[in-house]
Amino acid sequence: MKKTKPKIDYLSLFLKIVVNFSVLITVLILSFIILYIFIKGIPYIKPSMFALEYSTENVSLFPAMVNTFTITFLTLLISAPLGIASAIYLVEYANKNSKIVDTIRITTETLAGIPSIVYGLFGYLFFLVYIGWKFSIIAGALTLAIMILPLIIRTTEEALLSVPDEYRQGSYGLGAGKLRTVFRIVLPSAISGILAGIILSIGRIVGETAALIFTAGTVAQIPGSIFSSGRTLAVHMYALNNEGLYVNESYATAVVLLVVVILINALSTFIAKKFKKG
Repeated sequence: MKKTKPKIDYLSLFLKIVVNFSVLITVLILSFIILYIFIKGIPYIKPSMFALEYSTENVSLFPAMVNTFTITFLTLLISAPLGIASAIYLVEYANKNSKIVDTIRITTETLAGIPSIVYGLFGYLFFLVYIGWKFSIIAGALTLAIMILPLIIRTTEEALLSVPDEYRQGSYGLGAGKLRTVFRIVLPSAISGILAGIILSIGRIVGETAALIFTAGTVAQIPGSIFSSGRTLAVHMYALNNEGLYVNESYATAVVLLVVVILINALSTFIAKKFKKG
């Protein structure tokens, strides 16, 4: 008997080539951006840029770095518990066929796509004009919390939905209640997906400028309290480049910002793996 040669699936081969080519292009573009920022910024990083106080001589980015960590912490402190709790309600407690639940999901998806400058204008009108606050860290953090809340809700909801129902049924069969099942079985199983959403949120917080210019302000100093104005690294970089006098320093700030984002993502990934193993 003659051996028949296997037929070549040209469609699968074509799709495989397209996928590999897309990955290659993505890696090359990302590598080019990172190398470009490093090449343009690293030669201009000086010890004076990490001075405790900003001046036109040292163009210190240290106050902006402190403000970045402060706003990120406050934003997550507000939005993460609210977003995770909302997702738990939508997945575990709400009626899945309810029109209200569908409306909430459509609304969160819509809010997630709104430009950040719209949130900035809302934060300015509500927190500064209506409430009467000045440009402040807390106004910026609250605005960013509203901005990233839909993202946290949707990613957490998808992570909870990915947990097999057999886990829940097994827990109920052993006599555990709804609340214990959610916190002892469902949440630990979905923790990696939840933290992935928080990591994405951190990236959006750290890189945000438009919403913070309208709410937190652009003062280049470490604020005395959360009700004082302050700029983040992204706003600091924008301000330096916009002035046109410190373009090289803005590239150096971009290097530091990139390193900070990489470190935060690496730390978050490490924590996610620890939770997953636990």
